[in-house]
Amino acid sequence: MQELATGFGTTLLLFVVTLVIALPLGLIISFGSMSRFKPLKYLVKGIIWVVRGTPLMLQILLVSFLPQFVFRIMNKDITAFFGISMSSLMFIFVAVAFSINYACYFSEIFRAGIEAVPRGQYEAGQVLGMRKSQIFFSVVLMQVVKRTIPPMSNEIITLVKDTALAQVLGVIDLLNAANHAVNEYVILTPLLYAALFYLVFNGLLTVLFGVVEKKLDYYKV
Repeated sequence: MQELATGFGTTLLLFVVTLVIALPLGLIISFGSMSRFKPLKYLVKGIIWVVRGTPLMLQILLVSFLPQFVFRIMNKDITAFFGISMSSLMFIFVAVAFSINYACYFSEIFRAGIEAVPRGQYEAGQVLGMRKSQIFFSVVLMQVVKRTIPPMSNEIITLVKDTALAQVLGVIDLLNAANHAVNEYVILTPLLYAALFYLVFNGLLTVLFGVVEKKLDYYKV
């Protein structure tokens, strides 16, 4: 149980880091995909297409290979320069890949939510003398949040399960710890405990998103 708890701590850290980076980055990417500047718009859409069209596992491997094969920097040089362990570096690679991947998915959800807000609300804000930033944050943003909560909750719950891919680079997440325990003690109960961890965590997230949806009911869309 101690090994599983340590693995779950890593899974939880990866989950939190990914959300903290991917949510604001996804919003920024969504602005790029809606930009009136065509080169930027098509560049961003191309990046989204590539990221969404390739497996996350492949993206994790590509991120881990970039320093060595593109910049000719060895992983051991990176760990020595920053004074971190190899396992920490592998976690950073995984977190970067996860953040980019989910930011692209989140950006499409944000884009759909923003474009679904009636144009008249923007015009009404302009008539009242509000700046574009004021209109977005005071009028549009919470409506976008309400519209995007259901699809966003699905992606976030999927993220919890996708964290198991961290073991591709040897990161000791929950599932990796469970596999290690199974091989060491030749029993299957660690996998059952891991499944229970995932189930309870996702259950708590489901309840949390349900509460948030009810709290946002007064934002009529």
